[in-house]
Amino acid sequence: MNLHGLRLFYTVVRTGTITKAAQALHISQPAVSSQLKAFEAELDMPLLQKEGRGIVPTPFGKQLADKAETLFAVEAHIEAFVQEFRDVGAGHIHVAATYLPANFLLPQLAGAFKVQHPTIDLQIETVNSQQAFEKLARYKVDVAMYAGSIDKRVEEFVWDAWLEDELWFVAAPSHRLANQRVTLAEVVVEPFVMREKGSSTRAQLFALCQANQVKPPTIALQFSGLNEALSAVMAGFGVNFVSSLVAKEHIKRGDLARVYVEHVHIINNIAICTRKQERQNELVQRFISHCKQTRFKYGK
Repeated sequence: MNLHGLRLFYTVVRTGTITKAAQALHISQPAVSSQLKAFEAELDMPLLQKEGRGIVPTPFGKQLADKAETLFAVEAHIEAFVQEFRDVGAGHIHVAATYLPANFLLPQLAGAFKVQHPTIDLQIETVNSQQAFEKLARYKVDVAMYAGSIDKRVEEFVWDAWLEDELWFVAAPSHRLANQRVTLAEVVVEPFVMREKGSSTRAQLFALCQANQVKPPTIALQFSGLNEALSAVMAGFGVNFVSSLVAKEHIKRGDLARVYVEHVHIINNIAICTRKQERQNELVQRFISHCKQTRFKYGK
């Protein structure tokens, strides 16, 4: 396969037009069009089709572009590896982290690491657990930090246990279940406010219900961010299932109250994940070691 043709095709898909692809590749628009036709002829498969005034990939073209994205991400990963040895003291670390580590652990840890390594480009991206593992698998990030059930361990990655805390049911202090002791069946009949599908905490709630043969709750309000979900709960609507690390300060301030559910003790595992059969470069190893120096339990 002509890799130049593949890169050209992928750039057209990524930018959305032949004109923008030509600008990104610093070649003429006619050159892009002719080389794209030659690449389609080589594959003997249509790659692009017209849609309105623009062009979009065919079903085959979309799948090919997805694979090309992974290929060029690996290429960028190798280039960064080479560059690290050329430029002593420089380097790049890209971390995909779920909400809990991204908002409650990494800001302080990343700040301290930057003090020690001021020339390092450290990028932290907040995603849900599904997105974190996808980005790690496709070489878009160097490290994934995940908070959730250990049962959801993805076998294709190295799973390095880091920290743990508890998961709590919480509601507004004015809620009828606030500070009450109830059964799981009693709490799940309440409307719940949760994050989107792909959230590990949401998955753990549904798994808890399944394990106890209880009908899962109705997700009456859904948000893409945890802060938004908690704000709705604080306003008096519904119940949330959340990390104690997130909830405990709100409870101390009186914004939230616990709902004590009998015989439910769920541990939230926080792990550092990397790709198997890949030796991490020195910078990534230093960053992971720096993070793992913090070993304690939350939720007390």
